Amino acid sequence: MAVRIVILGGSFGGLTAAFDLKRHLGKKADVTVVSDLDNFLFVPSLPWVSMGWRRPEDITLQLEKILKPKGINFIHAEATGIDAVASKVITKTKEIEYDYLVIATGPALVFSAVPGLGPEGGYTECIFTLEQALRCNGAWRRFLKDPGPVVTGSVQGVSCFGPTYEFAFEVDAELRKRKIRHKVPITFVTSEPYIGHLGVGGLGKSKRIMEDAFAEREIKVITNMAVEEFTPGEARLKDGTKLPFKLSMFAPPMAGVKAVFHLGNPKGFIPVDENYRHKEHKNIFSVGVAVAMAPPEQTPVPTGLPKTGFMSVKMAKEAAKSIASEILGRELPQAEPLDVICLMDMGDTAAFMKAKPLLPPRQESELKSGIKYKWMKSAFEKYYLWKIKHGLTQLP
Repeated sequence: MAVRIVILGGSFGGLTAAFDLKRHLGKKADVTVVSDLDNFLFVPSLPWVSMGWRRPEDITLQLEKILKPKGINFIHAEATGIDAVASKVITKTKEIEYDYLVIATGPALVFSAVPGLGPEGGYTECIFTLEQALRCNGAWRRFLKDPGPVVTGSVQGVSCFGPTYEFAFEVDAELRKRKIRHKVPITFVTSEPYIGHLGVGGLGKSKRIMEDAFAEREIKVITNMAVEEFTPGEARLKDGTKLPFKLSMFAPPMAGVKAVFHLGNPKGFIPVDENYRHKEHKNIFSVGVAVAMAPPEQTPVPTGLPKTGFMSVKMAKEAAKSIASEILGRELPQAEPLDVICLMDMGDTAAFMKAKPLLPPRQESELKSGIKYKWMKSAFEKYYLWKIKHGLTQLP
């Protein structure tokens, strides 16, 4: 009888785990992907959606269409719980038994962390989901008809800083293109102790490069700052500063999703060992944003450690190798230290970031910018969508 492997989540980590496991195990494994979304979304392009530079159909793929040809089952359903003792995934309509479970759910967005934060019931936009990015694009188009101050950034407790940097740079670039930049003061507020920290303690000359990039674009930067609350048209900071805005986009903190929260730490993130196996439940693995990872240092204003798509893929490959090795009776592989490569759009240019390993002290660490990295980011989007469409996760 085939081993039943259930994967929660259909994004970078979930799909990589599914394709790799099926390739490693073939008919020995019955692989099922369960996701509340029926599309794969190329998340790094969401800032471009908010600017109107991409459409949803440019960056999405139907999950069933890409999974079925590889012999992988797809269930379009939201997991409402996990019974780790009985080895069952619970949805609103059925219970799905598993021999192995891979949690690749991504995060829940905690807009309740700051009063007035978020697009629903709050006064700020967000670009962490497709629906949010489309809504932000609507707000952006209305803003262009009556421009004014823009305030953007990351509140306390945030771990994913990149999209807010990209949004600030892209707003600047688009306003200059429209020749109305002089009408729009832009302020970037962040919980990072310094610009270019990015939740990883900085990368190479990132502090100097990002300070120069913001200065050259005349974007005011406020670092090491917590936000007290957002009210209609105003961001109120912990030090008493009040920043009026016509448009505001802020990143929220993250937590584990409700269905798996009970398997995690106090924030609901899953504790794993070096092979991405749950520390208590040996037939449960976790990859991507759902994994519990401590930041490299304690900062004056709380920040978290970012988990990028690149990192999710690396974790998923290691988890898949470990599960396959165990099923095939082989010795567990020694997981490689987690590293990261990232491309950040900067409007009229882009930045290339590399850290090996992810956390300091590092063997390699750098951040550099240039127009060629913008071309690389656009090319990588198309390459990755082609790769995942054909299930070719063995390619670089």
